[in-house]
Amino acid sequence: MDFLRPVGGATRDVVAALDGWLAAADEPAPLVVETSGSTGRPKRVVLSRRAVLASVTATERRLGASGRWLLTLPVSYVAGLQVVCRSLVAGQQPALLEEHGSFVAAVDAMGSTDEVRLVSLVPTQLRRMLDVPEEVAALRTFHTVLLGGGPVDAALRARAAEAGVRVVATYGSSETAGGCVYDGYALDGVALAIGRGGRIRIGGPTLFDGYEGDPELTESVLEDGWFLTSDAGRLDEDGRLHVLGRLDDVVVTGGVNVPTPAVAARLRAHPAVAAVEVLGVPDEEWGNRVVAFVVGDLSLPEARAWVGEAHPRSWAPRSLVLLEEIPLLANGKPDRLRLRELA
Repeated sequence: MDFLRPVGGATRDVVAALDGWLAAADEPAPLVVETSGSTGRPKRVVLSRRAVLASVTATERRLGASGRWLLTLPVSYVAGLQVVCRSLVAGQQPALLEEHGSFVAAVDAMGSTDEVRLVSLVPTQLRRMLDVPEEVAALRTFHTVLLGGGPVDAALRARAAEAGVRVVATYGSSETAGGCVYDGYALDGVALAIGRGGRIRIGGPTLFDGYEGDPELTESVLEDGWFLTSDAGRLDEDGRLHVLGRLDDVVVTGGVNVPTPAVAARLRAHPAVAAVEVLGVPDEEWGNRVVAFVVGDLSLPEARAWVGEAHPRSWAPRSLVLLEEIPLLANGKPDRLRLRELA
């Protein structure tokens, strides 16, 4: 079985295949990584070894450390793939969470705490771990916890800091060989710009070669050496990137433009809320209706009042769906298609 086109199969087999791919004397055939398809059909992203290694080297330089990584994410997606590659380039076989009964057991099996340990998580994983004292103690043994795959709220970062856990928030995608912006600042060699309509543009050596079998889509997102992301953002005077959300996350409802990431961030700050996602769904009266999906104890009037205290009242959700948990894809990102079905 060819484990590299696309990346997939038993995790240990993929690790072995990647080890050989990284060590090949000549430039090997590129990897094909499938995206999660969280907002539509999955894409098949072509990544060269040059791009993967550029990302690995820049990450090591930014973190000021390399060592053994613990894989807690699916290896078939770029975040998990890069965990494996970083560990192998550092001369260490990655530890696999799936081979142990729990996160704590996996960390214990990694051996001496004198060695540098690193791990990559999504916000949902970290939020749950911070509620378990044994897992917090295990997290403290890591040099750095990379956190990506979704918005990282200030409250979550504050909790991690209070617990003695070093967190670095990452931004990137399969098309950029994983995270290429750390805590708002581009990795060495990565270029950032804001294009028309606030669209984030990324350049540099970590970019993908294109989408396998889809030259038209490739042409639509690669322009003069830049990758045109699907996200809106701004650069402050220090060159720090602030991601405002997906370009299609601005919902027009009743003639008003509502940035749903800002609404979600406000609701996550409510003391009775554990997790939130906010989407627009078609509505006959409003064109689109802003819907809040909430894990916690919050009513619609309370949610509307809370949002209205910080933002225009017209941004407040018109519907609220209470959930036991936010449905997630295999890579830990919210399943937006499932949420729309629930609405």
